[in-house]
Amino acid sequence: MNAGSWLFVVDFALVFYVLGATFVEGFVNYRTWHLIGQAEFPVYHRAVGRRIIEVLVAPHSLTLVLTLALLWWRPAAIPLWAIWIALALNVVPVVVTAASQVPIQREFDRSGMSTSALHRLIRMEWLRSIPHGINALLFIWAMSRVI
Repeated sequence: MNAGSWLFVVDFALVFYVLGATFVEGFVNYRTWHLIGQAEFPVYHRAVGRRIIEVLVAPHSLTLVLTLALLWWRPAAIPLWAIWIALALNVVPVVVTAASQVPIQREFDRSGMSTSALHRLIRMEWLRSIPHGINALLFIWAMSRVI
């Protein structure tokens, strides 16, 4: 296998890792926050926030870098337009996170648990999850062309 193929395989794996981590964060973690007591929530939220950087933000950032690298080093079977679409799909969650998720998370840091803030967070999570899911489907399609 050449370098482009290895790059694609690693990126493929990371795309699915990020998809799974995003689903666990949005569809498991967020939806149980209402069960945490008001007194315990600030400590929990700070601890989870630090770990999310390592477990979700860093791998997603690496996926962005690797997908960007695929513009130059990709398997010949994958058309360039597919990589551009993958990049766009990776940027959407970054924009949603910066514009909506981070301000809501900061609100939790300032004020503690808020049911209305939690509902906003959950509603906005779809805007991150859907692009990750479409990107995973795109990578399955690309892998089928490589195989």
